[in-house]
Amino acid sequence: MSTSIVQAREERTRWFRDARFGMFIHWGLYAIPARGEWVRGIERMSAEQYTAYFDEFDPADYDPVSWAKAAKQAGMKYAVLTAKHHDGFCLFDSQLTNFTSVHTRAGRDLVKEFVEAFRAEGLRVGLYYSLIDWHHEDYPAYGDAYHPMRDNEAFQRTEEQFERYLEYMHGQVRELLTGYGKLDIMWFDFSYGDMSGEKWRATELVRMIRELQPHIVIDNRLERNNEHQSSIYTEHPAEFSGDFASPEQIIPPSGVTDNQGAPIPWEACITLNNNWGYAPADRAHKSAKTVIRKLVECVSKNGNLLLNIGPDAKGRIPQWSLDVLEQVGDWLRLNGDSIYGCGQAKRSKPDWGRYTQKGNKLYAHLFEQEIGAILLQNLEGKIKHARLLADGSELVLSRPWNAAMFPDDAFVNFASPTVFTYALPDERDTVLELELIEETDQPAG
Repeated sequence: MSTSIVQAREERTRWFRDARFGMFIHWGLYAIPARGEWVRGIERMSAEQYTAYFDEFDPADYDPVSWAKAAKQAGMKYAVLTAKHHDGFCLFDSQLTNFTSVHTRAGRDLVKEFVEAFRAEGLRVGLYYSLIDWHHEDYPAYGDAYHPMRDNEAFQRTEEQFERYLEYMHGQVRELLTGYGKLDIMWFDFSYGDMSGEKWRATELVRMIRELQPHIVIDNRLERNNEHQSSIYTEHPAEFSGDFASPEQIIPPSGVTDNQGAPIPWEACITLNNNWGYAPADRAHKSAKTVIRKLVECVSKNGNLLLNIGPDAKGRIPQWSLDVLEQVGDWLRLNGDSIYGCGQAKRSKPDWGRYTQKGNKLYAHLFEQEIGAILLQNLEGKIKHARLLADGSELVLSRPWNAAMFPDDAFVNFASPTVFTYALPDERDTVLELELIEETDQPAG
Protein backbone atom coordinates (compact mmCIF):
# COMPACT_ATOMS: atom_id res chain seq x y z
CA MET A 1 0.00 0.00 0.00
CA SER A 2 2.67 2.52 1.04
CA THR A 3 4.72 1.98 -2.14
CA SER A 4 1.68 2.76 -4.28
CA ILE A 5 0.99 5.81 -2.10
CA VAL A 6 4.47 7.19 -2.85
CA GLN A 7 4.19 6.42 -6.56
CA ALA A 8 0.78 8.11 -6.79
CA ARG A 9 2.17 11.09 -4.89
CA GLU A 10 5.01 11.47 -7.39
CA GLU A 11 2.57 11.48 -10.30
CA ARG A 12 0.10 13.90 -8.69
CA THR A 13 2.82 16.38 -7.72
CA ARG A 14 4.58 16.48 -11.08
CA TRP A 15 3.01 19.81 -12.07
CA PHE A 16 3.50 21.12 -8.53
CA ARG A 17 7.23 20.39 -8.60
CA ASP A 18 7.52 22.15 -11.96
CA ALA A 19 5.51 25.22 -10.91
CA ARG A 20 7.75 26.18 -7.96
CA PHE A 21 6.04 29.52 -7.14
CA GLY A 22 2.55 30.21 -5.83
CA MET A 23 0.41 32.83 -4.10
CA PHE A 24 -1.15 32.28 -0.67
CA ILE A 25 -4.10 34.56 0.17
CA HIS A 26 -5.24 35.00 3.78
CA TRP A 27 -8.46 36.99 3.82
CA GLY A 28 -11.58 37.09 5.94
CA LEU A 29 -13.33 38.98 8.72
CA TYR A 30 -10.00 39.49 10.49
CA ALA A 31 -9.06 42.03 7.81
CA ILE A 32 -11.38 44.48 9.62
CA PRO A 33 -9.64 44.54 13.03
CA ALA A 34 -6.43 44.25 10.97
CA ARG A 35 -4.38 42.66 13.75
CA GLY A 36 -3.73 39.33 12.08
CA GLU A 37 -5.82 36.26 11.33
CA TRP A 38 -5.52 34.90 14.91
CA VAL A 39 -7.02 38.03 16.45
CA ARG A 40 -10.12 36.32 17.90
CA GLY A 41 -8.10 33.56 19.55
CA ILE A 42 -5.27 35.77 20.83
CA GLU A 43 -7.62 38.42 22.26
CA ARG A 44 -10.12 35.81 23.53
CA MET A 45 -13.02 37.55 21.80
CA SER A 46 -16.50 36.22 22.45
CA ALA A 47 -18.70 35.14 19.55
CA GLU A 48 -20.77 38.29 20.10
CA GLN A 49 -17.73 40.54 19.88
CA TYR A 50 -16.50 38.86 16.71
CA THR A 51 -19.95 38.94 15.10
CA ALA A 52 -19.59 42.72 14.85
CA TYR A 53 -17.08 42.14 12.05
CA PHE A 54 -19.45 39.75 10.30
CA ASP A 55 -22.15 42.43 10.39
CA GLU A 56 -19.92 45.04 8.74
CA PHE A 57 -18.02 42.86 6.25
CA ASP A 58 -18.52 44.49 2.84
CA PRO A 59 -15.49 44.13 0.53
CA ALA A 60 -16.80 46.45 -2.17
CA ASP A 61 -13.44 46.54 -3.97
CA TYR A 62 -12.96 42.76 -4.13
CA ASP A 63 -11.83 42.09 -7.69
CA PRO A 64 -10.31 38.62 -8.02
CA VAL A 65 -9.55 39.31 -11.69
CA SER A 66 -7.03 41.94 -10.61
CA TRP A 67 -5.64 39.53 -7.98
CA ALA A 68 -5.18 36.86 -10.63
CA LYS A 69 -3.47 39.26 -13.01
CA ALA A 70 -1.09 40.34 -10.23
CA ALA A 71 -0.24 36.70 -9.48
CA LYS A 72 0.38 35.91 -13.12
CA GLN A 73 2.47 39.04 -13.62
CA ALA A 74 4.54 38.01 -10.60
CA GLY A 75 5.36 34.70 -12.30
CA MET A 76 3.26 32.60 -9.96
CA LYS A 77 1.78 29.39 -11.33
CA TYR A 78 -0.88 28.63 -8.70
CA ALA A 79 -2.79 30.24 -5.84
CA VAL A 80 -4.38 29.08 -2.59
CA LEU A 81 -7.20 31.05 -0.92
CA THR A 82 -8.45 30.68 2.67
CA ALA A 83 -11.94 29.32 2.06
CA LYS A 84 -12.34 29.01 5.85
CA HIS A 85 -9.86 30.04 8.54
CA HIS A 86 -9.83 29.19 12.26
CA ASP A 87 -12.57 31.73 12.99
CA GLY A 88 -14.98 29.52 11.05
CA PHE A 89 -16.03 32.25 8.61
CA CYS A 90 -16.55 30.86 5.11
CA LEU A 91 -15.82 32.73 1.90
CA PHE A 92 -17.99 30.19 0.05
CA ASP A 93 -21.71 29.48 -0.11
CA SER A 94 -21.92 26.63 2.40
CA GLN A 95 -25.32 25.07 2.96
CA LEU A 96 -24.23 23.90 6.42
CA THR A 97 -23.90 27.32 8.09
CA ASN A 98 -24.99 30.92 7.66
CA PHE A 99 -21.56 32.16 8.80
CA THR A 100 -20.54 32.84 5.19
CA SER A 101 -19.79 35.74 2.89
CA VAL A 102 -23.13 35.18 1.16
CA HIS A 103 -24.92 36.20 4.35
CA THR A 104 -22.90 39.38 4.86
CA ARG A 105 -23.40 42.73 3.17
CA ALA A 106 -21.18 41.36 0.40
CA GLY A 107 -23.86 38.84 -0.57
CA ARG A 108 -21.36 36.99 -2.76
CA ASP A 109 -19.69 33.60 -3.04
CA LEU A 110 -16.13 34.89 -2.95
CA VAL A 111 -14.53 31.49 -3.54
CA LYS A 112 -16.51 31.01 -6.73
CA GLU A 113 -15.27 34.34 -8.09
CA PHE A 114 -11.70 33.51 -7.03
CA VAL A 115 -11.50 30.14 -8.80
CA GLU A 116 -13.08 31.52 -11.97
CA ALA A 117 -10.73 34.50 -12.14
CA PHE A 118 -7.53 32.54 -11.50
CA ARG A 119 -8.45 29.76 -13.92
CA ALA A 120 -9.09 32.41 -16.58
CA GLU A 121 -5.45 33.51 -16.19
CA GLY A 122 -4.24 29.93 -16.64
CA LEU A 123 -3.29 29.52 -12.98
CA ARG A 124 -3.99 26.41 -10.93
CA VAL A 125 -6.25 26.91 -7.93
CA GLY A 126 -6.24 25.60 -4.39
CA LEU A 127 -8.34 26.14 -1.31
CA TYR A 128 -7.21 26.38 2.30
CA TYR A 129 -9.56 24.86 4.85
CA SER A 130 -9.06 25.10 8.60
CA LEU A 131 -9.63 21.90 10.55
CA ILE A 132 -10.13 24.21 13.53
CA ASP A 133 -13.39 26.16 13.91
CA TRP A 134 -13.89 28.68 16.72
CA HIS A 135 -17.41 29.55 15.54
CA HIS A 136 -18.97 26.09 15.49
CA GLU A 137 -20.78 25.33 18.74
CA ASP A 138 -19.54 21.72 18.79
CA TYR A 139 -15.81 22.37 18.32
CA PRO A 140 -13.76 21.77 21.52
CA ALA A 141 -13.47 25.03 23.48
CA TYR A 142 -12.74 24.86 27.22
CA GLY A 143 -9.33 23.28 27.75
CA ASP A 144 -8.36 23.55 24.07
CA ALA A 145 -4.95 25.00 23.28
CA TYR A 146 -6.21 27.83 21.06
CA HIS A 147 -9.97 28.38 21.30
CA PRO A 148 -10.98 31.91 22.39
CA MET A 149 -13.06 30.36 25.20
CA ARG A 150 -10.31 27.95 26.31
CA ASP A 151 -10.40 29.24 29.90
CA ASN A 152 -14.19 29.47 30.23
CA GLU A 153 -15.72 26.43 31.94
CA ALA A 154 -19.13 27.30 30.48
CA PHE A 155 -17.81 26.08 27.12
CA GLN A 156 -17.29 22.42 27.98
CA ARG A 157 -17.74 20.09 24.99
CA THR A 158 -18.50 16.35 24.76
CA GLU A 159 -17.23 13.66 22.40
CA GLU A 160 -20.72 13.48 20.93
CA GLN A 161 -20.51 17.17 20.06
CA PHE A 162 -17.11 16.69 18.44
CA GLU A 163 -18.53 13.91 16.26
CA ARG A 164 -21.20 16.35 15.09
CA TYR A 165 -18.47 18.84 14.27
CA LEU A 166 -16.59 16.22 12.23
CA GLU A 167 -19.74 15.56 10.19
CA TYR A 168 -19.93 19.29 9.55
CA MET A 169 -16.24 19.56 8.65
CA HIS A 170 -16.32 16.58 6.28
CA GLY A 171 -19.52 17.97 4.77
CA GLN A 172 -17.92 21.34 4.04
CA VAL A 173 -14.91 19.70 2.40
CA ARG A 174 -17.33 17.77 0.20
CA GLU A 175 -19.04 21.05 -0.71
CA LEU A 176 -15.73 22.57 -1.80
CA LEU A 177 -14.83 19.51 -3.87
CA THR A 178 -18.20 19.26 -5.60
CA GLY A 179 -19.22 22.90 -5.99
CA TYR A 180 -16.27 24.60 -7.69
CA GLY A 181 -15.05 22.33 -10.48
CA LYS A 182 -11.54 20.94 -10.62
CA LEU A 183 -9.35 22.03 -7.73
CA ASP A 184 -5.60 21.46 -7.80
CA ILE A 185 -4.71 21.77 -4.11
CA MET A 186 -6.50 21.06 -0.83
CA TRP A 187 -4.54 22.90 1.86
CA PHE A 188 -5.53 21.82 5.40
CA ASP A 189 -4.43 23.65 8.57
CA PHE A 190 -3.56 22.30 11.18
CA SER A 191 -3.05 19.43 13.66
CA TYR A 192 -1.92 19.94 17.27
CA GLY A 193 -1.80 18.00 20.51
CA ASP A 194 -4.16 15.04 20.26
CA MET A 195 -6.10 16.86 17.52
CA SER A 196 -4.33 14.97 14.78
CA GLY A 197 -4.59 12.12 12.30
CA GLU A 198 -7.56 9.88 12.93
CA LYS A 199 -8.95 12.38 15.45
CA TRP A 200 -10.11 14.15 12.26
CA ARG A 201 -11.23 10.78 10.76
CA ALA A 202 -8.39 11.55 8.39
CA THR A 203 -8.31 8.33 6.36
CA GLU A 204 -12.05 8.58 5.72
CA LEU A 205 -11.66 12.23 4.74
CA VAL A 206 -8.80 11.61 2.32
CA ARG A 207 -10.57 8.65 0.72
CA MET A 208 -13.57 10.91 0.06
CA ILE A 209 -11.28 13.54 -1.45
CA ARG A 210 -9.51 10.99 -3.67
CA GLU A 211 -12.85 9.61 -4.83
CA LEU A 212 -14.16 13.05 -5.78
CA GLN A 213 -10.95 14.53 -7.21
CA PRO A 214 -8.23 11.87 -7.47
CA HIS A 215 -5.73 14.27 -9.08
CA ILE A 216 -5.80 16.81 -6.23
CA VAL A 217 -2.64 17.57 -4.23
CA ILE A 218 -3.03 17.60 -0.41
CA ASP A 219 -0.67 19.07 2.19
CA ASN A 220 0.55 17.09 5.21
CA ARG A 221 -1.25 18.94 8.01
CA LEU A 222 -3.80 16.28 8.81
CA GLU A 223 -0.87 14.84 10.77
CA ARG A 224 1.64 16.48 13.08
CA ASN A 225 5.24 16.65 11.93
CA ASN A 226 7.03 13.37 12.64
CA GLU A 227 4.04 12.22 14.66
CA HIS A 228 3.56 8.75 13.20
CA GLN A 229 5.75 5.84 12.25
CA SER A 230 3.87 6.11 8.96
CA SER A 231 4.12 9.83 8.14
CA ILE A 232 5.13 11.78 5.06
CA TYR A 233 8.66 11.78 6.52
CA THR A 234 8.93 7.99 6.28
CA GLU A 235 9.22 5.64 3.33
CA HIS A 236 5.84 4.19 4.38
CA PRO A 237 3.44 7.15 4.67
CA ALA A 238 -0.18 6.78 5.74
CA GLU A 239 -3.03 7.51 3.35
CA PHE A 240 -3.64 10.83 5.08
CA SER A 241 0.03 11.85 5.17
CA GLY A 242 -0.50 14.11 2.18
CA ASP A 243 1.45 14.82 -0.98
CA PHE A 244 3.82 17.55 0.19
CA ALA A 245 5.41 18.83 3.38
CA SER A 246 4.60 22.39 4.39
CA PRO A 247 7.29 24.11 6.47
CA GLU A 248 6.02 27.50 7.65
CA GLN A 249 8.06 30.71 7.94
CA ILE A 250 11.28 28.73 7.53
CA ILE A 251 13.27 27.21 4.68
CA PRO A 252 14.74 23.83 5.69
CA PRO A 253 18.56 23.93 5.61
CA SER A 254 18.83 20.87 3.36
CA GLY A 255 15.40 20.64 1.81
CA VAL A 256 13.01 17.89 2.91
CA THR A 257 13.62 14.16 2.71
CA ASP A 258 12.16 11.06 4.29
CA ASN A 259 14.01 9.00 6.88
CA GLN A 260 15.78 7.13 4.08
CA GLY A 261 17.05 10.33 2.46
CA ALA A 262 14.61 10.26 -0.48
CA PRO A 263 13.31 13.72 -1.48
CA ILE A 264 9.76 14.66 -0.53
CA PRO A 265 7.79 17.33 -2.41
CA TRP A 266 7.66 20.42 -0.20
CA GLU A 267 6.56 24.02 -0.13
CA ALA A 268 7.67 26.78 2.24
CA CYS A 269 4.78 29.10 3.05
CA ILE A 270 6.16 32.56 3.81
CA THR A 271 4.57 35.93 4.59
CA LEU A 272 5.55 39.21 2.92
CA ASN A 273 5.68 40.90 6.33
CA ASN A 274 5.19 39.15 9.70
CA ASN A 275 1.43 38.53 9.45
CA TRP A 276 -0.73 36.32 7.27
CA GLY A 277 -3.85 38.47 7.52
CA TYR A 278 -3.99 42.19 6.78
CA ALA A 279 -1.96 44.13 9.38
CA PRO A 280 -1.10 47.67 8.22
CA ALA A 281 0.90 48.41 11.39
CA ASP A 282 3.31 45.61 10.42
CA ARG A 283 5.82 47.34 8.17
CA ALA A 284 8.48 44.62 8.21
CA HIS A 285 8.13 44.28 4.46
CA LYS A 286 10.34 41.79 2.64
CA SER A 287 12.05 43.22 -0.42
CA ALA A 288 11.82 41.81 -3.94
CA LYS A 289 15.49 40.88 -3.61
CA THR A 290 14.74 38.78 -0.54
CA VAL A 291 11.79 37.08 -2.20
CA ILE A 292 13.82 36.29 -5.34
CA ARG A 293 16.70 34.81 -3.37
CA LYS A 294 14.40 32.78 -1.11
CA LEU A 295 12.57 31.43 -4.15
CA VAL A 296 15.93 30.39 -5.61
CA GLU A 297 16.90 28.80 -2.29
CA CYS A 298 13.69 26.75 -2.22
CA VAL A 299 14.18 25.53 -5.79
CA SER A 300 17.85 24.73 -5.13
CA LYS A 301 16.58 22.38 -2.40
CA ASN A 302 13.78 20.80 -4.51
CA GLY A 303 11.09 22.96 -2.95
CA ASN A 304 8.40 25.51 -3.79
CA LEU A 305 7.71 28.96 -2.37
CA LEU A 306 4.12 29.86 -1.48
CA LEU A 307 4.20 33.61 -0.88
CA ASN A 308 1.37 35.14 1.14
CA ILE A 309 -0.51 38.38 0.62
CA GLY A 310 -3.18 39.74 2.98
CA PRO A 311 -5.85 41.89 1.29
CA ASP A 312 -7.56 44.61 3.30
CA ALA A 313 -11.17 44.70 4.46
CA LYS A 314 -12.29 46.25 1.18
CA GLY A 315 -10.68 43.46 -0.81
CA ARG A 316 -7.61 45.35 -2.03
CA ILE A 317 -4.09 43.95 -2.09
CA PRO A 318 -1.84 46.57 -0.42
CA GLN A 319 0.12 48.62 -2.95
CA TRP A 320 3.46 47.79 -1.33
CA SER A 321 2.71 44.08 -1.84
CA LEU A 322 1.83 44.68 -5.48
CA ASP A 323 5.09 46.59 -5.96
CA VAL A 324 7.13 43.66 -4.62
CA LEU A 325 5.20 41.17 -6.76
CA GLU A 326 5.78 43.28 -9.86
CA GLN A 327 9.53 43.42 -9.29
CA VAL A 328 9.72 39.67 -8.69
CA GLY A 329 7.74 39.11 -11.89
CA ASP A 330 10.11 41.34 -13.86
CA TRP A 331 13.04 39.18 -12.71
CA LEU A 332 11.22 35.93 -13.48
CA ARG A 333 10.33 37.02 -17.00
CA LEU A 334 14.06 37.17 -17.72
CA ASN A 335 15.24 34.33 -15.50
CA GLY A 336 12.29 31.96 -15.15
CA ASP A 337 14.07 29.14 -16.97
CA SER A 338 16.26 28.78 -13.89
CA ILE A 339 13.17 28.26 -11.68
CA TYR A 340 10.32 26.48 -13.46
CA GLY A 341 10.90 22.75 -13.83
CA CYS A 342 14.24 23.06 -12.03
CA GLY A 343 15.49 21.41 -8.89
CA GLN A 344 18.55 20.62 -6.88
CA ALA A 345 21.90 20.24 -8.62
CA LYS A 346 24.11 17.41 -7.44
CA ARG A 347 26.84 19.88 -6.62
CA SER A 348 27.75 21.56 -3.38
CA LYS A 349 26.54 25.09 -2.73
CA PRO A 350 29.03 27.62 -4.17
CA ASP A 351 30.36 30.47 -2.07
CA TRP A 352 28.87 33.14 -4.36
CA GLY A 353 25.27 31.90 -4.41
CA ARG A 354 23.35 28.80 -5.43
CA TYR A 355 22.79 26.34 -8.27
CA THR A 356 19.55 25.09 -9.78
CA GLN A 357 19.43 22.54 -12.57
CA LYS A 358 17.21 21.17 -15.34
CA GLY A 359 18.65 18.37 -17.45
CA ASN A 360 22.03 19.46 -18.83
CA LYS A 361 21.35 23.13 -18.04
CA LEU A 362 23.04 24.22 -14.84
CA TYR A 363 22.02 27.64 -13.56
CA ALA A 364 24.48 29.60 -11.45
CA HIS A 365 22.72 32.20 -9.29
CA LEU A 366 25.26 34.86 -8.35
CA PHE A 367 24.34 36.67 -5.14
CA GLU A 368 27.83 37.99 -4.39
CA GLN A 369 30.36 39.64 -6.65
CA GLU A 370 33.56 37.69 -7.12
CA ILE A 371 37.07 39.16 -7.35
CA GLY A 372 38.22 38.54 -10.89
CA ALA A 373 36.82 35.55 -12.80
CA ILE A 374 33.93 33.53 -11.36
CA LEU A 375 35.14 30.14 -10.17
CA LEU A 376 32.94 27.16 -11.10
CA GLN A 377 34.18 24.32 -8.96
CA ASN A 378 34.88 20.95 -10.66
CA LEU A 379 33.50 22.11 -14.02
CA GLU A 380 36.67 22.46 -16.07
CA GLY A 381 36.13 20.89 -19.50
CA LYS A 382 32.45 20.21 -18.80
CA ILE A 383 30.82 23.43 -20.08
CA LYS A 384 29.74 23.65 -23.72
CA HIS A 385 28.27 27.16 -23.58
CA ALA A 386 27.95 29.86 -20.94
CA ARG A 387 25.42 32.65 -21.30
CA LEU A 388 23.81 35.36 -19.23
CA LEU A 389 20.28 33.98 -18.89
CA ALA A 390 18.54 37.37 -18.80
CA ASP A 391 19.60 38.38 -22.33
CA GLY A 392 21.30 35.32 -23.85
CA SER A 393 24.62 37.09 -24.26
CA GLU A 394 27.72 34.91 -24.42
CA LEU A 395 30.03 34.79 -21.43
CA VAL A 396 33.77 34.30 -21.59
CA LEU A 397 35.14 30.95 -20.47
CA SER A 398 38.83 31.14 -19.67
CA ARG A 399 41.84 29.75 -17.87
CA PRO A 400 43.24 32.83 -16.12
CA TRP A 401 47.01 32.95 -15.59
CA ASN A 402 46.46 32.96 -11.83
CA ALA A 403 44.28 29.81 -11.80
CA ALA A 404 47.00 27.15 -12.13
CA MET A 405 46.33 25.91 -8.60
CA PHE A 406 42.69 25.10 -9.56
CA PRO A 407 43.05 22.55 -12.41
CA ASP A 408 39.58 21.04 -12.00
CA ASP A 409 37.70 24.32 -11.86
CA ALA A 410 36.27 26.34 -14.74
CA PHE A 411 36.27 30.14 -14.85
CA VAL A 412 33.82 32.52 -16.48
CA ASN A 413 33.43 36.26 -16.63
CA PHE A 414 31.24 38.93 -18.18
CA ALA A 415 33.97 40.45 -20.41
CA SER A 416 37.66 40.44 -21.21
CA PRO A 417 40.19 40.69 -19.70
CA THR A 418 38.75 37.88 -17.58
CA VAL A 419 41.02 38.65 -14.64
CA PHE A 420 39.22 41.98 -14.13
CA THR A 421 36.36 42.38 -11.64
CA TYR A 422 33.03 43.36 -13.20
CA ALA A 423 29.85 44.49 -11.48
CA LEU A 424 27.00 41.98 -11.41
CA PRO A 425 24.40 42.88 -14.08
CA ASP A 426 21.62 42.23 -11.53
CA GLU A 427 22.59 42.67 -7.89
CA ARG A 428 19.45 40.82 -6.75
CA ASP A 429 20.48 37.63 -8.57
CA THR A 430 22.51 37.39 -11.77
CA VAL A 431 21.87 34.02 -13.44
CA LEU A 432 24.38 32.23 -15.65
CA GLU A 433 23.09 29.44 -17.89
CA LEU A 434 25.76 26.77 -18.21
CA GLU A 435 25.08 24.16 -20.88
CA LEU A 436 27.01 21.08 -19.88
CA ILE A 437 28.74 18.83 -22.42
CA GLU A 438 27.86 15.59 -20.66
CA GLU A 439 25.63 15.59 -17.63
CA THR A 440 24.10 12.54 -16.05
CA ASP A 441 23.06 14.44 -12.95
CA GLN A 442 19.35 15.20 -12.98
CA PRO A 443 17.38 17.34 -10.55
CA ALA A 444 16.64 15.14 -7.57
CA GLY A 445 13.02 16.17 -7.21
